[in-house]
Amino acid sequence: MRTARATAAAVTATTATTALLALAAGRFASNAALRPRPGHPLPTDPRLTVHAVTADRVTLTRDLSSLRPGTYGLTGHGVHAVVGPVLPDAPHTADTVVRRLERVTHGTLDAGAEVRLTPQVHIGDPRTALGLDHEDVEVLGETGPLPAWLVPSARDTWVIAVHGLGTTREHPMVVMDFLHRRRFPVLSLAYRGDRGAPRSPDGLSHLGETEWRDLDAAMRHAVRHGAQRLVLHGWSTGATMALRAATHSALRDRVAGLVLDSPVLDWEATVRALATARHVPDALLPLAVRAAQGRTGLRPHRVRERADIRDLRVPALVVHGPDDAVAPWALSRAFARSRPELVTLHAVPGAPHGAMWNADPAGYEEALRRFLTPLG
Repeated sequence: MRTARATAAAVTATTATTALLALAAGRFASNAALRPRPGHPLPTDPRLTVHAVTADRVTLTRDLSSLRPGTYGLTGHGVHAVVGPVLPDAPHTADTVVRRLERVTHGTLDAGAEVRLTPQVHIGDPRTALGLDHEDVEVLGETGPLPAWLVPSARDTWVIAVHGLGTTREHPMVVMDFLHRRRFPVLSLAYRGDRGAPRSPDGLSHLGETEWRDLDAAMRHAVRHGAQRLVLHGWSTGATMALRAATHSALRDRVAGLVLDSPVLDWEATVRALATARHVPDALLPLAVRAAQGRTGLRPHRVRERADIRDLRVPALVVHGPDDAVAPWALSRAFARSRPELVTLHAVPGAPHGAMWNADPAGYEEALRRFLTPLG
């Protein structure tokens, strides 16, 4: 009898220990998505070594990421620079690639530095980065005051810009000058969890599913200050916020259109992708999804079943590409096919998550121009 009881106790203890280990593993794996560091590149962007620097060129480790087309930020410890296209005719070794160095915006870029490419090209504020006059404003959100930049202009249709994973409100400056030249006022928002903004009540990212209420607060702010119509332009989880606000906000009738760049339409797929990028074993990925759901209350979605997709009533430009490793491109295609009367899909090959402008600035801005012309 004693042996049986001891065995049962040992089995119970082992089961409890296994459950605790599984819980801990799931929490760790889900942290890649639920505890992002604002302004730090995503784990899907690999570290690169700077091999050489001249006044107008930088030599980097050869990798699929360093061979991407377009213009990117280059960020490392204490340094930020902007790099342009690959220079294939520049002398280089078999394991390096040379890109045009546009400028060093912060710190010193030295050989030996570890850096990552990021879609966030500009740092600072609209005045220091772009020479645009702006106002520092405060949006009153449900978690507290939210800092934002307002770049005023003549139209009464405002663009509210919302960044996504791995970036800050500096990211939307890639299109701010373009929008300003077309006389759209732009409000670029920092929301819960960002630098200078309050934390979310549980300290976790909800991948846009609750953060959209901060965008709703920005919409109210814009209308109080003269906006008659609104265009919501979101990247990544910011696109999720825009889609949700367009169908759930009390001000949804003011929304004239949506621009959704690399939208996160399935949070489970994004949790899996970010956990994989942090080298979480495949066997633990289901634990990461369950942990994320348990910690945040997120519900699983399929793109055709999402209420905000089904209830969409305004035109949407979806800008996405098949090389996005964080938010599946196939879901954006399914979204566009499910609402062909409203959704225009602009594909950008070769672009990582949130970097559709970076890979093809001219094509991005032309698609944006065509979309915005009838809305403004």
